[in-house]
Amino acid sequence: MTRAVRVAVVPGDGIGPEVCTAALPLVARAAALDGAHLACTELDWGGERLLRTGHAMPEDALDVARAHDAIFFGAVGHPDIAPAVSVWTLVLPLRKALDLYVNLRPVSALDGLPGPVAGGPDADFVVVRENTEGEYSGIGGRLHVGTPAEVATEVAVHSRRGIARVARYALALARARGGTLSLVTKSNALRHGYALWDEVVGAIAADGFPDVLLECVFVDAMAARIIERPGSLDVLLCSNLFGDILSDLAAPLAGGLGMAPSANLDPEGGATGLFEPVHGSAPDIVGRGIANPGAAILSGAMLLDANGCPEGAAGLRRAVAAAVRDGDARTPDLGGSATTAGAAAAVGGALDDALRAAAPSIGAREG
Repeated sequence: MTRAVRVAVVPGDGIGPEVCTAALPLVARAAALDGAHLACTELDWGGERLLRTGHAMPEDALDVARAHDAIFFGAVGHPDIAPAVSVWTLVLPLRKALDLYVNLRPVSALDGLPGPVAGGPDADFVVVRENTEGEYSGIGGRLHVGTPAEVATEVAVHSRRGIARVARYALALARARGGTLSLVTKSNALRHGYALWDEVVGAIAADGFPDVLLECVFVDAMAARIIERPGSLDVLLCSNLFGDILSDLAAPLAGGLGMAPSANLDPEGGATGLFEPVHGSAPDIVGRGIANPGAAILSGAMLLDANGCPEGAAGLRRAVAAAVRDGDARTPDLGGSATTAGAAAAVGGALDDALRAAAPSIGAREG
């Protein structure tokens, strides 16, 4: 009997429904490699619901989320809603309420895609971003609005607990990869919060991870290094803001935002994870059938990884790599002419090869 992975599907805004429709059947087929199947429930959370009811999510949204093993998300950003309102009524509240303190963004160059920088084809690293604190804490305000004396404050919050738990995750990941952890801060100028980052991460590394090489790099130097020497990087540990910016800066090394997946995780508490492509809602191409489903498909692979389906996750990544290499999955943003459906079909063809090869073992597990 196959095991069910319960997935709450939030297509969201713009091209979100298009990439979800393309990606989810592939994720479901890949799950079969581990003897699992997806049990999906589609939810109407997002901009249209906000405009209709005044709320992007229902009152029991957290209960609904916690009743599932994962949330698969499409995109946020409605053209009739201010961007800050869209983000702060859906994605950020879910991340914070579920305490998904790790935002994981892998960056791996793919064969067949021209690299924007020298050394780009060697890129294979992971950005670990603290996901609940920092500059996105929501603390601050504005005084004397609309006057020459107006003042705005945005308070960054960095706690010892928040730093320590994401540091342990990143150090363990660096150990598993056999590489280096690069701690990215700006403690030379921001001498309180980021000094705490340096102290806490350094102490945890020395005490529990003496086998992991730890280096401390200022964020501006890291921005240059991502462009100049991406092959020298392995695991980057960043605050919320720095991780957000650097992972987007690195995305072109793997084909652009259309190929950039992410996972929002609670590794210790086991809360429902949220998996989403990094790209936005792209209102300029909605309905044209050319949105790149790659990031959504790869986010689905991360969903499978987090829910006990490593073979399916690996198979899905191999299928994406093969379809991009052969050219059949290259949508216009990748320099090709594939449609959303055509790119998904190309990945599906490569995935079918993996399923056929694994058929005897799948049958044995189901038996």
